[in-house]
Amino acid sequence: QVQLVESGGGLVQPGGSLRLSCAASGTIFRVYNMDWYRQTPGKERELVASITGGGNTNYADSVKGRFTISRDNAKNTVSLQMNSLKSEDTAVYYCYAQVQVNRYQYQSRYWGQGTQVTVSS
Repeated sequence: QVQLVESGGGLVQPGGSLRLSCAASGTIFRVYNMDWYRQTPGKERELVASITGGGNTNYADSVKGRFTISRDNAKNTVSLQMNSLKSEDTAVYYCYAQVQVNRYQYQSRYWGQGTQVTVSS
């Protein structure tokens, strides 16, 4: 019913920037939190940044001051601007959203397919 499609990953040198985008589509009544997570092999998926429908944001300590999350409620999109990238930011980044598909159902959780970000010289 709901699909999250990410774009914008790739290879970048340390100190560089990348912008990830995620678009939610399908049967959507309301989108609540939209988040970015990341995961590296052998580690648990970790929250990178989150943004509520009202625009309140939260960041992992490791990315504060370097990453900025934003959203467009009219388009059901969320973006992650990543600056001053470090090698330890290398991971698969996942978009996550809590979506209510109609006024009669509770919100459900959805994940994107993931996009690889590699920071290397």
